Amino acid sequence: MLVRATAACLLAICVLVPDFAVAQDRDRFKADLDAFIIRALDSIEAVPGLAVAVVDDSGVVQTAGFGLADVESTAPVTAQTPFYIASSTKSFTALAIAAIAARGDIDLDAPVSSWSSGSGLPADMASRVTLTDLLSHRSGIDNPAIAYRVAYTGDWSPETLWRLTAETRSDPEVPYGTFRYSNVGYNLATVLLEHRLGKDWQTLVRDEVLLPIGMAQTTARIDAVRASGQAVAAGHAGFVPGHPERSYLQKTDQTMHSAGGLVSTANDMARWLQVQINDGVLDGQRVLPAGLVASTHGSRVEQNNRFGPYTRSGYGLGWQVGRYGDDQLLHHFGNFAGSRAHVSFMPDRRLGVAVMINEDAFAGGLADLVANYVYDWFAGMPDLDAVYEARLIELATARDARRQGQAQGRSTRALRPRMLTLPDADYAGDYVSASLGQVHVRETGQGLEFSIGILRATASNFTEAESVRLELIPLMGEAVVFQIGQDGRPIALTYAGVVFGRR
Repeated sequence: MLVRATAACLLAICVLVPDFAVAQDRDRFKADLDAFIIRALDSIEAVPGLAVAVVDDSGVVQTAGFGLADVESTAPVTAQTPFYIASSTKSFTALAIAAIAARGDIDLDAPVSSWSSGSGLPADMASRVTLTDLLSHRSGIDNPAIAYRVAYTGDWSPETLWRLTAETRSDPEVPYGTFRYSNVGYNLATVLLEHRLGKDWQTLVRDEVLLPIGMAQTTARIDAVRASGQAVAAGHAGFVPGHPERSYLQKTDQTMHSAGGLVSTANDMARWLQVQINDGVLDGQRVLPAGLVASTHGSRVEQNNRFGPYTRSGYGLGWQVGRYGDDQLLHHFGNFAGSRAHVSFMPDRRLGVAVMINEDAFAGGLADLVANYVYDWFAGMPDLDAVYEARLIELATARDARRQGQAQGRSTRALRPRMLTLPDADYAGDYVSASLGQVHVRETGQGLEFSIGILRATASNFTEAESVRLELIPLMGEAVVFQIGQDGRPIALTYAGVVFGRR
């Protein structure tokens, strides 16, 4: 009996010591990660706030928030603060569509023409292109009108988008079957599916993905979140050292789209990552059918690209397939007008990370740097602190170079002579395009103000005859060129390669 009791005690010690060691290891990791993020935010100073989620095969390792969600409201970031995740949305949309296909309601590999009739999609494309093609960026087609309206201007209705399917065309630079990343495939897929199923993409993602996983704080309805009084992380730009500015361009329901239209929190992203590394199992319970999540991870098209330290060899259904160092990394990032998201996981190590920040113009790389720190910490990288101190210096140097480039650009543009030959009031009016909608031009006394949907900007001088420069999208300058008629008055303008006739 004494021998058995002694053996039992030894067995208990052997079981408890690893658990205790794991708990100590996790505590040390969380302390190290917190310290690194605080140091990074202080060092980089362009980023107001950050949220992070880290999971492994045993569950949540860390969810936390740091800094400010909005410099104007000074609301703090917590693990429950919604951040816009931009193109990281694609993984959710693709999984929702894959779930519908798994039930037999739609065939991912059937030509569009076999299940979606009545659209304006050219017949040769409709008879060849499939949902898999659209979701893996190998369709070889383009439709700038739909992509621009749903992501930027918000000037659309379901009827308008259905009409604009006729604007779809072959991409002359990318043959069918060749990878080229864009929003168009996702936007077009969900326009067609809404017409077929009678449900918009927001409803599909909610019902097929968010509700089963229990992601109650993740939504495409950003206006409702704001109306509830909950602080939402706003997009910022760190032009001025130590004083990030809130971007004028913030997402609304009308610009939340299937290729980039969700807000989520650190807590919810932890659930999302666990479902990815456990193929639909969460907290010991199966929440999605076996094999469904895994089916989105396999590469559907080859690519040979690099994004910072990440190699990319393929693209699945909403996931970049590649590597970070020696480890396979499935990942998807996103950015838009002051928001940046990093979502990734290592299938073999069963480790996942999501980092969301509310600045992308000068220090968007901070999201990747924090994620890399997590992976390298668990890999036992030697001299981790010294390595990442050097990487913070590199990021700060890149930030300063971008700031200097922006300042030089503004100085150069300020010296440009006026290229408009008429008084501002003569250019004012409404200009219309069937593809992109209506541009309103107003004379303000401070220059010409342009607006299209929710986008607006005051023009500055450009270099061509009868032209001005606009930044309707922050940090993306574009030219507008007026056409003067025989009567000496403007009759049209060209913007984004599209002619708008004066009404």
